[in-house]
Amino acid sequence: MIGFLRGQVAALKADYCLLDVNGVGYRVFVAGSTRNKLRLKEEAQLFTYMNVYQDGITLYGFASEEEYDIFQLLIGVSGIGPKVALGILSAITVESLCKAIQNKQATVLTKLPGIGKKSAERLILELKDKVAFAAADDVEEILTLDLEGPTGDDMMSEAQAALVALGYSQAEIAPVLKKATKCKTTEEVIKLALKQLNKF
Repeated sequence: MIGFLRGQVAALKADYCLLDVNGVGYRVFVAGSTRNKLRLKEEAQLFTYMNVYQDGITLYGFASEEEYDIFQLLIGVSGIGPKVALGILSAITVESLCKAIQNKQATVLTKLPGIGKKSAERLILELKDKVAFAAADDVEEILTLDLEGPTGDDMMSEAQAALVALGYSQAEIAPVLKKATKCKTTEEVIKLALKQLNKF
């Protein structure tokens, strides 16, 4: 079992990165919050979860142990697989997720990708005694974004990652992002994209 990987970020995609560890490139799937902390050609350390299944092996990586721990709790809930868990962590902060579960706020949880009413109820039932309470300024904040001023390709990549986490396909996202070239922040791109996508 691989506990963590440390190496140079060789590539950054919407939902994964390639980490060059001593000449070996590992494809590691990451949540949006972790992706926003990665920089091309810079060294990074990711805590990893290895998912072994019939057709292969998939690595999931996290910038913090806190995010890794909550991921482990999520996949322990019936009906929540690694992909859904990663989508959840791309759409809400760990603090807000913990608060929503402890406060039994099913309406917040059902806004997350892949989570319906029954899944939200299971999350609350199975995790309310396991998650530590963490204060959050706004539990209704579903998208967690790095708003320090990304521009150009970085800004579009971050917006794309957030939209994928919300369940939109690349085919739906691509034409919409082309209309957002005048936006100055990732938040503006996502707001415009959601407005356009909701028209269809």
